[in-house]
Amino acid sequence: MALLAQQLPRRFNSVKLTSFIKAKQVTKRSARAGKAVLPGFSAQPLLSSDMCFLRRGIKTYRTLFWNRFHSASTNRTKSSAESTLLPSVAEQQERILSLESELPLEELDDLPPLSPLQSVSEEEAIQIAAYSPLPISSFTLADYVDHSKTLQKLVQLGVDLSKIEKHPDAANLLLRLDFEKHIKQILLFLKDLGLEDNQLGPFLTKNYAIFSEDLENLKTRVAYLQSKNFSKTDIARMVKNAPFLLSFSVERLDNRLGFFQKELELNVKKTRDLVVRLPRLLTGSLEPVKENMKVYHLELGFKHNEIQHMVIKIPKMLTANKRKLTEIFDYVHNVMNIPHHIIVKFPQLFNTRVFKIKERHLFLAYLGRAQYDPAKPNYVSLDKFVSFPDKIFCKEIAKASLNDFEKFLKTL
Repeated sequence: MALLAQQLPRRFNSVKLTSFIKAKQVTKRSARAGKAVLPGFSAQPLLSSDMCFLRRGIKTYRTLFWNRFHSASTNRTKSSAESTLLPSVAEQQERILSLESELPLEELDDLPPLSPLQSVSEEEAIQIAAYSPLPISSFTLADYVDHSKTLQKLVQLGVDLSKIEKHPDAANLLLRLDFEKHIKQILLFLKDLGLEDNQLGPFLTKNYAIFSEDLENLKTRVAYLQSKNFSKTDIARMVKNAPFLLSFSVERLDNRLGFFQKELELNVKKTRDLVVRLPRLLTGSLEPVKENMKVYHLELGFKHNEIQHMVIKIPKMLTANKRKLTEIFDYVHNVMNIPHHIIVKFPQLFNTRVFKIKERHLFLAYLGRAQYDPAKPNYVSLDKFVSFPDKIFCKEIAKASLNDFEKFLKTL
């Protein structure tokens, strides 16, 4: 019994001493500048974690102590059952529980240390819980997932932490956030906008910085879009396809809408329809847009109203690669001999691979069917020319088999 009573305080003191040393090391290591790959994860959560570990350890060893004490007391009770002067087992249990409640952590400082050579039974070892330490710095957020409920919740939502951890500032932001206080309200806001559960993960993977935005500012930007007669469905579609849209101030959104309305000479409704179909126009750089407008007008020779007509039908033409645009136009206009006024009616040509256009035109020319003027009989619709899959293209337009088309391609 005396040996057991000595083991308990020694175990308590060892647990507390270990936790104190670990907390001290954490504080010192956290103060080093430029050492952590993911800096900013404060030492305070670590101290709290160790204190929890200490209390759980005390509880574990109290249980171990009681198991030993109960076993010893039972044997002693059987051997001296005739004695009525000894306290009963129930009284002993009550006394031990009273000792547990009256033993504060501060009094553990005066207890003797636990010897590292003291043996622990297999049954006691099984009951000892091991807790992995929290890393001070890491190259990956995966090391923190087991310790952070916030990261666990984000993973469950479908957020790809492997992409976020490439940005140390973003990783540190997530490690500082509390799910209930900081993240939950943003998620409810996005749900109210119309984003589905399976859309939240991809959205937050791209725009993790939305957690640093003030909720009232986000609501103000949505209210601005609603004041411009964007419907709830339109706003949900725009936010889904352009995750950074809500990170733009009202002033910047207003300037972008004004730019496209003025540059393309569109009315309010057409401007709204344009950005709903391609919301990246509001968040991306305006330089490619300005450059392409010059290319269409100065290099390709389209009139302003023709550019306006094509852009309304295919908004991606505003952000398309300049080299691709010129290659397509050169082949369609100079090789296929299609004039400007017909190209304007079928701007889908600029959204098609050049190689695909070449293959199909050469095959039709080989068959003697390369006629694209709507005023002439048996003309080929350029809309079907670029949109049909190979099998239907061969059957409906080329009037040949797919096998003939594949054999022809091998001769090119």
